[in-house]
Amino acid sequence: MGEKNKRKRRFGDRYDGYKVREMDPLFSVIPHIMRTRLDSQVFFDEEVDISGLRKFLAEKRAEIPGLSMYHFFVAAIIRTISQRPRINRFVSGRKVYSRSYIRASLAIKKSLSDDGEEALVMPEFDVTDTLADVTRKFNDAIIEAKAEEEKSRGNDTEVAVKILNAVPGFIKKFFVWLMRNLDAVGLMPKIINKVSPFHSTIFVTNVGSLGLRPIYHHLYEFGTTSVFLAIGRKEVKNEIKRDGTIVHKHIVNMRFVLDERICDGYYFASAIKLFKHYIKNPELLLSPPDSISEDY
Repeated sequence: MGEKNKRKRRFGDRYDGYKVREMDPLFSVIPHIMRTRLDSQVFFDEEVDISGLRKFLAEKRAEIPGLSMYHFFVAAIIRTISQRPRINRFVSGRKVYSRSYIRASLAIKKSLSDDGEEALVMPEFDVTDTLADVTRKFNDAIIEAKAEEEKSRGNDTEVAVKILNAVPGFIKKFFVWLMRNLDAVGLMPKIINKVSPFHSTIFVTNVGSLGLRPIYHHLYEFGTTSVFLAIGRKEVKNEIKRDGTIVHKHIVNMRFVLDERICDGYYFASAIKLFKHYIKNPELLLSPPDSISEDY
């Protein structure tokens, strides 16, 4: 979607990504040294001041129906990708690719009971999306998932899982093995990519909605997702200033798990710093970005 779809495909590209040809030679070797995502995980723990954001969201909820802080965090991620596009890379078959779409896999609870099932929605976004666009697409995905649930069908992902669950174990094992190997060479059926939450730009879970602090969630070995973000509960932190006065800050802790094969640590740190900049300056997300960075 967006600007990336205007690029012409070349030999070595996939339907879901473009082979990265201009990069440090070391990064063409790293996938052969660190062969799995579990080998390549790096962890970032970030505390974000949301004091100003709370006021901003309260003012904008009338303008943007259904707006929540969760939507804002996703919008900040999309905007960060527009400026730091290497975050949207993935490794498959020991090669590095720039993903041809932006998709977020979002885990939501259908109910807050202990037995409440978890649903996955996977809206796709454009690099030019504003906060209003992200909120609308996110809410449309939720509405569609609930409508399918009322029909006792579930969304496409849940239907695919139910079908796979109905077959014997040895067929499941063979199917997953086959899809993994086809994916490594870019030949996995597009329909599987479409319904798979493991083939997204980022996987986001809001454990804060359950009253929990964020966790470090591993990256999945199946699929191509290179970034996992866990958002914790809102908290109040007391901070002592130099003059001895105490300031109450509203904060949220977040934990990122990233595949370090897609770019270097400095780039990751730069992207997270930019992400926090958008949180501190939420008005920047009300309009499309002034410029978009490409990944080649």
